[in-house]
Formats: sequence, C-alpha cells, structure tokens
Amino acid sequence: MKKFVATLALAVFAAGAAHAADLGGKLLRVGSDTTSPPMESVDPASGQIVGFDVDVVNAICAKINCQAEFVTTGWDGIFAALDQGSFDLVASGVSITDERKKAMDFSDPYIVNSQAVLTRAEDQGITLETFKAEGRKLSAQANTTDAQVAEGVVGKENVIAYDSFSAAIIALKNKDVDGVVINGANAAAYEREFAGELVASIKDLESDPLGLVFRKGDENVATFNEGLKAIKDDGTLDQLIAKYWGLK
Repeated sequence: MKKFVATLALAVFAAGAAHAADLGGKLLRVGSDTTSPPMESVDPASGQIVGFDVDVVNAICAKINCQAEFVTTGWDGIFAALDQGSFDLVASGVSITDERKKAMDFSDPYIVNSQAVLTRAEDQGITLETFKAEGRKLSAQANTTDAQVAEGVVGKENVIAYDSFSAAIIALKNKDVDGVVINGANAAAYEREFAGELVASIKDLESDPLGLVFRKGDENVATFNEGLKAIKDDGTLDQLIAKYWGLK
C-alpha cells in the first residue's frame, strides 16, 4: 500500500511538472532590436526576423508549447515597452546585470558573451594599451553593457554613446571615434558586412551571461527556464551554437 501511495504521489508530481511547462499553445510577443546579426536581424530577402535568439526562443517554445512572434523594437525603449505590456518578453542579446535585475526578471543564462572592439582596417593590431595611452575614443550603443565596458577601457570622457549601433559605425568610418565596443558574438558578422573596412581588432573583453527578459514577477520565467533546461539537456542549444559559430 505504501509503495502504491508513493508511486501515485510521483505520478501526480510528474503530471504537475508537465503541466507547469505547458503554455497551451499561447502566442507570445517577443521584443527584439533586430540589428545585431547573428543574434537577431531582418533577412533582407524574406523580411523575416532571423538569428540565434530567434532559434533559441522557438526551440524553447517547442518544449513548453507556445508560439513566438518577434517584434522589432529600438533598443533605447525596449525595456520600457516590455514594462508597458507591448510584448511578453525581450530576446535581444541582453546581458544579465545586478542593476537590470532590480527592474526586470531574467531567465537562466543561455550563452556567455564577451565584448570586442571593432576598428578601421588600417588600425588592425591596435591594443587596449594604445587606446588608453593615446586617449583614443571609443563608441558604443547607449544604455548597453558595451558602453560600460568602453568607459572602463578609456574613461567616460573618451566614450561617445549613440542611440543606435548604425550611428556608432558611421562615427567610426568618419574617424570621429577609433573603435566601437560590440557584442563579441557579432564580431564575425560585422567583419563580413564591412569586409575591407572594419575589423574586430580586440576580442575577449569582459564576459557577460545573456538571458531572456521578463516583467518583474512574471510566472513564465520558471516555465521558460524549464524549456531552456530541456534544450540544454537534449543538445539542441549546442546545435544552435554550432550552427552560428561552429563551436560549443
């Protein structure tokens, strides 16, 4: 009898766990900046939003029974839009920081990213020491951990933050700045896009875990963590990392 009760209890627990990870086919809107390949960008041929973050969210949804609709949103207002209910979560290569955790909830990390510095091709081989010693200027997109890293390298007085990444790139090309701090996961894509003009001269700066972002207290965080664990355990996440970067 005790064995039967124990077995029944385990069955109920398992059923409850399965239910907790099932969103019943719910459609979730996902805010994303979509300007940072290969993390997320708009495919010019199809007009569809594609990239690593898109594949990760879709893989998680396959595990927890939901659908994802990605919505292009400017970085400068993306967290305010989330808080106002414009979408259900943000997937946009967001670094998990203690400061951000005060205002929003994160999933468990799904990848660890390290920053890099994009420079003009003529400056290939430049070092951080040169940036510091010569007071060279760095730029980055405003309100990002990239901007914080730039300030740590050359000091706040030598950093120009722009509202958009494209503006930072224009400043680099125009020689208004000497480098742009970028998400290291995007380095190869930028080198291809600006072949012969820009290179990722400095790599492997500070490393940040990236997470999906939810409104404070959102119950879906636990459910997404279950789905994320599932794609880690069955190798799906490793396959996606290999798809975009050719390594684990």
